[in-house]
Amino acid sequence: MTSNPLPSFTLSRRHLLGIEGLSPEEIVGLLDLAEEFVVLNRQVEKKRATLRGRTQINLFFEASTRTQSSFELAGKRLGADVMNMSVSTSSVKKGETLIDTAATLNAMHPDVLIVRHSASGAVELLARKVDCSVVNAGDGAHEHPTQALLDALTIRRNKGTIQGLTVAICGDIAHSRVARSNILLLQALGAQVRVVAPPTLLPKDIERFGVQVHHDMRRGLADVDIVMMLRLQRERMNGSFVPSVKEYFHFWGLDEAKLRYAKPDALVMHPGPMNRGVEIDSAVADGAQSLIREQVEMGVAVRMAVLDALSRNLPNG
Repeated sequence: MTSNPLPSFTLSRRHLLGIEGLSPEEIVGLLDLAEEFVVLNRQVEKKRATLRGRTQINLFFEASTRTQSSFELAGKRLGADVMNMSVSTSSVKKGETLIDTAATLNAMHPDVLIVRHSASGAVELLARKVDCSVVNAGDGAHEHPTQALLDALTIRRNKGTIQGLTVAICGDIAHSRVARSNILLLQALGAQVRVVAPPTLLPKDIERFGVQVHHDMRRGLADVDIVMMLRLQRERMNGSFVPSVKEYFHFWGLDEAKLRYAKPDALVMHPGPMNRGVEIDSAVADGAQSLIREQVEMGVAVRMAVLDALSRNLPNG
């Protein structure tokens, strides 16, 4: 393992449960540290010894190939022993409660626990019951902090800054933890945020987030710098939320015609996995303005930065 020191940055907290509560300085500190890991990850020797001797457990109650694999890679590149806990074959399926699971894991003395859960607030509850650091990898419709951080890193690397940009977040805002975390982070760093969605896919209290609300893609995308599309879950593709997939794509899916309402140098993002032909057209997803593949690369760097920053609070005794 290489030992060249990276700039140090310490989060003044034991857990990362959300963007809410992070100061702009903490967000920028994580992004700056992630920039260093982007450079490291493009080298032949990608490893650091930051987490050597530490144990990281990835506890995913929801399947997520992209997020879980990037956390696994991040932990291993920092020298941690990484275990992926398959909940589908665990005691949880036999009726074990979240508290029981926390007690069981705590007895194994992990240092970092990465948790994804379908219920909002479940990760925070678990964090109260364990002695290690906990990172929220997505809880219900609440937050997904590392996704917002990697999105911000991607934007900053391509636009130079986030302050003063106008970002349109489009799609299923009501059920999206990605939207919530991005709204909080982007506004904290000085961006103007618009949300664009049919009324059925907007939360009732959306105004309290201080965003501009649009139901029409043409108005919502007018002169924006960044177009961030959200994944439409399959269970919401038919029925009371949207009339049909075809109609949804016609009105709210991103294609080249709608993208032309944004600034000529506007960039396109999507947290993945994409439903091509539902929320985004392949010509746009694979086009010159797309940052979607770069977002994947930034995900590993950001998660390394989060693990690195939290590791400085871990006890050494």
